[in-house]
Amino acid sequence: MTGTESIVVDHATKMFTLRYHRTFKQMTVAALRRQDISDSFKAVDDVSFTVHQGESIGLMGLNGSGKSTLLKLINGVMRPDSGQVLTRGRISGLIATGAGFHPQLTGRENVFLNAAVLGMSEAETKRKFDDIVEFADIGKFIDSPVGHYSSGMFARLGFAVAIHVESDIFLADEVLAVGDRPFKRKCLSKMQEIRDSGRTLFYVSHAAASVKKMCDRVIVLEQGRVGFDGDVEAGIKYLQYDGSDTQEELESEDEMDEELGADI
Repeated sequence: MTGTESIVVDHATKMFTLRYHRTFKQMTVAALRRQDISDSFKAVDDVSFTVHQGESIGLMGLNGSGKSTLLKLINGVMRPDSGQVLTRGRISGLIATGAGFHPQLTGRENVFLNAAVLGMSEAETKRKFDDIVEFADIGKFIDSPVGHYSSGMFARLGFAVAIHVESDIFLADEVLAVGDRPFKRKCLSKMQEIRDSGRTLFYVSHAAASVKKMCDRVIVLEQGRVGFDGDVEAGIKYLQYDGSDTQEELESEDEMDEELGADI
């Protein structure tokens, strides 16, 4: 990697296996009937691109196109089966709602646990704790076990911790999928601060409006492969996302597209 490169994905491939039958009996019957027991597929298939420090990338594609898997490869949660993924500096972000939380610990305890997982020292977490709690805005539930939280509260607290980590790369996967509109706006505003600070932003989203607002480049995945890499407007047109949105809707925060989840 050169000094200006933040993320380098070099011919990365990640395979998964789908099992059609769960029990030994089902697998035996299927084998006797010469039916397929399992099938392998490439969630990420020979993907290559380079992201330079300070770029804001919108990663788009239909559900099941490999977006979340690619993000996990970049984050280091997964390793590619072939090829390589290189990153420079500390990585932060939210790649799964409630990731790194222990359900039996309180929100307060999980802030320190999650912050430590993301590389923050205890002293740093203590210094930022009040800001994290204020951003999450979950009130008295900060001292309740997170196992009792709603998905929205999970997302609020997880994003609040991740956004306060001093990182070089910020990854965001559908972080605005839950929560009310004011919180979505607050998240977007904080992500704009990250972008404007010169950090690398890698943002997985289905929302054309927020991608237009947040990103200066779009990468589109199609069945695990890069179908498009370039200008934001052109990338959205490539996906035909603009067909159902008027220009007024795209420019209005009150009509911000709702994020959709992705399983792969």
